Amino acid sequence: MVRFGRAICGDLQQAERREWWLANGLGGYAAGTLAGSLTRRYHGLLIAPVDPPLGRRLIWAKADAELVDGEKRTPLSTNRWGGAAIDPAGHVHIESFSLDGTIPVWLFAIGLIRLEARVWLEPGANTAYAAWCLVSAPEPQSRPLALKIRLIVNDRDHHSQTASGAIDPQLEALGTALRVRQRDFALTLCACGGGIVPARQWIENFDLPVERERGLSARDNHLQVGEARLELVPGQWVGIVGSLEDDPSPDLRAALARRQHRQCEILERATRRVPEMTAAPDWIAQLLLAADSFVFARPLPGWPDGKSVIAGYPWFGDWGRDTMICLPGLALAAGRQEAARDILLTFGRFVDRGMLPNVFPGAGDKPEYNTVDAALWFIEAWRAYVEASGDRASLGKTFEVLADIVEWHLKGTRYGIRVDPHDGLLGAGEPGMQLTWMDAKIDDWVVTPRIGKPVEINALWYNALCVMAEFAKVLGLPAAHYRGLAERTRAAFVRFADGESGGLYDVIDGPSGNDGSVRPSQILAVSLPYSPIATARQAQIVALCGKQLLTSYGLRSLSVHHPDYRPYYAGDPWRRDGAYHQGTVWAWLLGHYALAEFRVYRDADLALQRLAVVRDHLFDGGLGTISEIFDAAAPHTPVGAPSQAWSVACMLEAWWRLQRARGDGEPNLSGGHAA
Repeated sequence: MVRFGRAICGDLQQAERREWWLANGLGGYAAGTLAGSLTRRYHGLLIAPVDPPLGRRLIWAKADAELVDGEKRTPLSTNRWGGAAIDPAGHVHIESFSLDGTIPVWLFAIGLIRLEARVWLEPGANTAYAAWCLVSAPEPQSRPLALKIRLIVNDRDHHSQTASGAIDPQLEALGTALRVRQRDFALTLCACGGGIVPARQWIENFDLPVERERGLSARDNHLQVGEARLELVPGQWVGIVGSLEDDPSPDLRAALARRQHRQCEILERATRRVPEMTAAPDWIAQLLLAADSFVFARPLPGWPDGKSVIAGYPWFGDWGRDTMICLPGLALAAGRQEAARDILLTFGRFVDRGMLPNVFPGAGDKPEYNTVDAALWFIEAWRAYVEASGDRASLGKTFEVLADIVEWHLKGTRYGIRVDPHDGLLGAGEPGMQLTWMDAKIDDWVVTPRIGKPVEINALWYNALCVMAEFAKVLGLPAAHYRGLAERTRAAFVRFADGESGGLYDVIDGPSGNDGSVRPSQILAVSLPYSPIATARQAQIVALCGKQLLTSYGLRSLSVHHPDYRPYYAGDPWRRDGAYHQGTVWAWLLGHYALAEFRVYRDADLALQRLAVVRDHLFDGGLGTISEIFDAAAPHTPVGAPSQAWSVACMLEAWWRLQRARGDGEPNLSGGHAA
């Protein structure tokens, strides 16, 4: 689906703004630009969790190749240097770039010579492949063609940068391989179709323009450890394998087939288990492949099947809120019920005082529970899982945990999270804490504190109570308790009605009273399976959000008419975090808007058209995936993380549910809504 010709490939600005992203299912990844240059500190061929599960380090930075044709040498790589120099400029030789599923594919054309290049990761292993195949060459070939490749490594946290001389690995030549030994790992670089000689040299002053745009240091240094020479034979793959594993496979053709087979399995399973996916358009199939990159193994003591979700690439780890929002789209829409169950059971082990961790703990770390909504999304994720799988046995084993969540919210838990006994609505918040999804905080400044009773938190609370009533009924347990709590919440929810805007207050009973800022969180009161508001008010909310917040790629986080509105997300961390929820467009909310619009107008085709526009975005930013956020002002440039889990997941979930609703003619997606 994703393909570009010389007009994009040969234009450095256009080629660099388009990035490819790969993942290995262990938390490791690889990333780069279409041009082959480094523009982020996070770009590299192997960023691996040396300290599992998410102690990710840049290990293998680059494999800079040049074509050797007798005395003539043609660069196939591109590098940026301090002072704005571009040398070499191998991108000008790219005839086309495409994605084979998620695998980046370059076709270089130099006269009569055409050469294909690919990069991929081994599924379930910290192993990366960079490979080339001579597609065609002049005949008769008077002299052999070869590739000379500079092998460039590092050993740093993927968030940081490296000073020249900072690492001094031991190099060990092993025939056609080179072993690079550091304190915490040994990287093996194997030449397939040639040999490697050690060649130690610091390469300094790489320029990283995206980091400069983010207000961060824009320089980095890497260490060249060897040079490889690969002989080119038409139709045969040659390349370099870089691995932290004990015995990486040197068979490039077989390794590529394994990666391609993995991609075929993802699509085949989705079409076999999810009937709506049998007729999915190309962009939905592309998102199914992107979805796989976020699910990764997170084994726990006594639970080797633990799984979690990386919230986004490159800088996010796994977050409770994001994971639960993502679960239906990443797992259930893809036919991965087993993965959904494993994720739910993994997080269920960390429920404490009725709360789910916001930031999932690393090895030996304590979980952080500064989130009011993760546990409520956890209950909704269980609803979606049971609906898709029919797994009542797992529900029965977990029901006590879910019931405990409700009870803790009733009696009160951390950070002032407690149901108000006077009206049955859920309040939360303490000075200096950010508890909702609008969680930007800079030093002691909480940008959008939202202390009081946030609208989406109470929509989630009502939804959770309705779900618990249904769960109790399914399991043959008393449900009246949950029905009574839900009815009380529904009756009190009318307090959110904002007569001035026609929508809902963003927060009520806050330190300054009720907040009438027009924000997108109110759309969840319509899009969730159980809505606490009447149909007429639902229509007003959809209309208000459509008029003031809707863009092609998501909903603005604040109305353009508000004095705190920020049209662009740019600059240093202070400026960016200050704009994060003050207008910036969030892609994950587009799926919820489409579901809400369908609930009101019963027009699945209209709602699906809202989503189809996102296809265009898959050719920009992170290729074949969806960015975290977009500028609030047109043309809504993608910013933030270039590949975000809930952006992809909510798009998949909405498309799947809308297709299902259109197919069976049911007016509601699931659950119900207030009369």
